[in-house]
Amino acid sequence: MGRGLRTASLIGAPTDVGASDRGASMGPEALRVAGLGAALARHGLKVIDRGNLSGPPNPSLPPVDGYRHRAEVFEWNRSVHDAVYQDLALGNLPVLLGGDHSLGIGSISAVARHCREAGLPLRVLWLDAHADFNTSELSPSGNLHGMPLACLCGFGPSELVQLGGSTPAISPQCIRQVGIRSVDSGEKRFVHEQGLEVFDMRSIDELGVRRVLDLALADLDANTHLHVSFDVDFLDPEIAPGVGTTVPGGPSYREAQLCMEMIADTGRLGSVDIVELNPALDVRNKTATLAVDLVESLFGKSTLIRRPAVQHALLHEFLAAAGAVRAGQASVLPKSQ
Repeated sequence: MGRGLRTASLIGAPTDVGASDRGASMGPEALRVAGLGAALARHGLKVIDRGNLSGPPNPSLPPVDGYRHRAEVFEWNRSVHDAVYQDLALGNLPVLLGGDHSLGIGSISAVARHCREAGLPLRVLWLDAHADFNTSELSPSGNLHGMPLACLCGFGPSELVQLGGSTPAISPQCIRQVGIRSVDSGEKRFVHEQGLEVFDMRSIDELGVRRVLDLALADLDANTHLHVSFDVDFLDPEIAPGVGTTVPGGPSYREAQLCMEMIADTGRLGSVDIVELNPALDVRNKTATLAVDLVESLFGKSTLIRRPAVQHALLHEFLAAAGAVRAGQASVLPKSQ
């Protein structure tokens, strides 16, 4: 996609050490079974499957000093960081197959490091039901899958905050959150204080997906690296039940498709996370199949070959004027251009 990246690398991270429920560790294989590699290959990408990274098992222990499984989460994220950074250095487009969303710390730390070294602006598009901006003081559970963005912005355990070699790894100003509808009370204030740009479900209800994505993707220039972190619980649980933390009222199938198609239209996609898929809670791999379908749209699948935007605008102008003539409100159609 962007900057001539034509090889997609699938990187599995089969762990749920950062999550509240077990099962996300099976996500990478569910995505493979649902045909992710073949779906990407259909869109002109060479696909390399790196297999699965290895890391410590889930010890299922209670929080210590406000964090559950801090050491294990760090080990997994260090492996993710190194794998993603290596593929970016090779000019590939890494696709992280999670695993829980704490893995976004390693993935995005690597992307941010790559962008700093290459002198590229970075935009992080966070598709999620949750803000994931908790800290050990704010989190009611201590689960690190609720803290990745806070860690990336400099608020968290030192080993995670410093993972990509720069603290903070990213600025809140490069983040756009879409689909948010579940935020803890203390986290809500913290998100506001840090100035994150959040398009919650009320924004989507009031503005529509098209306007929200226009705003979230505004000001991308020809050099911007766009990272999409796709938490499957972004979707409404009626269509995507296979996640550990379902929140009603998410985007519908068509809203999610439009979201992915508009991201693809930017041509700036440089890296992707697919996280929080939990096959243990799914129905006949339904959610994995849907996730693959949406990711395929993220890489350019569309119903038609789209006309340029200017042609669409002229068509709408013509049809509007024609309707006005039929209603007796105008006597001339717009001149052809």
